[in-house]
Amino acid sequence: MFMHNVTVNAYCGSLVADAFSMPVHWYYDCDQMDRDYGELVDYTQPLAFHPDSILWRSKYRARNKRGEILHDQARYWGQGGVHYHQFLPKGGNTLNFQLSAELLCSVLAQGQYSTEAWLQHYVSCLRQPGWHKDTYIEEWHRGFFDNYARGVPIINCGVKDLHIGGLSSVPALLCAMALLKPDESEASLTATVVQHLSATYRHQHVLSAAESLCRILLAIRDGARIRDAIQQHAQQWGTVEQFEMWSAWEDRTVVGKVVSRACYLPESYSASLYLAYKYADDFSAGILANAHCGGDNCHRGAVVGSILAAEHGVKSPWIKGLQNRTVRQSLELCEARLLLK
Repeated sequence: MFMHNVTVNAYCGSLVADAFSMPVHWYYDCDQMDRDYGELVDYTQPLAFHPDSILWRSKYRARNKRGEILHDQARYWGQGGVHYHQFLPKGGNTLNFQLSAELLCSVLAQGQYSTEAWLQHYVSCLRQPGWHKDTYIEEWHRGFFDNYARGVPIINCGVKDLHIGGLSSVPALLCAMALLKPDESEASLTATVVQHLSATYRHQHVLSAAESLCRILLAIRDGARIRDAIQQHAQQWGTVEQFEMWSAWEDRTVVGKVVSRACYLPESYSASLYLAYKYADDFSAGILANAHCGGDNCHRGAVVGSILAAEHGVKSPWIKGLQNRTVRQSLELCEARLLLK
């Protein structure tokens, strides 16, 4: 669909990898995942029951109306076995990627990126009942809104968070800025993405990984192959020698025993880079492998999906299967912007 634009392809790839992983997101018992979903090869609707769900011990109570973000999903918090994404349809995107689509739409509509304008829009989205149907809301959202409810200025509400979920918006914002400013330098585009994340995620691991991902995607845009781009811009998270050695092993051995399946950086970024490196020649095989490794596969998908799609594009059936309205709108805006050139 967008084979002639690398950053749009990368954004599409992140969405597809997230939606494909969504039903098996945060499974840590991969044998149970196999029993529940079999050989996962296409978009699938999540089961209502999730054996590894931690919603039974997840907590959030709004201080006041300014901090109310759970809405009608609040009744599921504190319960056991509740799937994090129980109400999302087959081909649905999780909350962070819905927000990424909203970010891309708002930046293209305004013709520029403004941190404060985005934060105001972000607050408006999450405070609107029914804006999304996702049950789980990550810690950084809860921390941000707790600060917001206490009256902290919106520009200072971000928290120090080291989850890979922080990378979910990187392909979207990079895509929007590259469409608006096709001649902008790599350094300037990367700086905008890091500035954006600095307002919500204030952990150096997130900012460093975001900068690395931007540089990898832009290197591919400029003609580099995936493995060369990873070697050039991600050495602190894994060497070519490591990735070559790991590629001979089972994926669930690498992602699970060598590096963690969990969401914490820097290991989650190393796991993502390994999968992108191993499956550098095949987008679909890479996102399937990522999903089948369990753990935080949705947010690893922001890395795996975007890197693989940057070089190879995304086949139309994957894109047509995406169901979220804002996501569909964001893709239409990308296509319209490309047609204007």
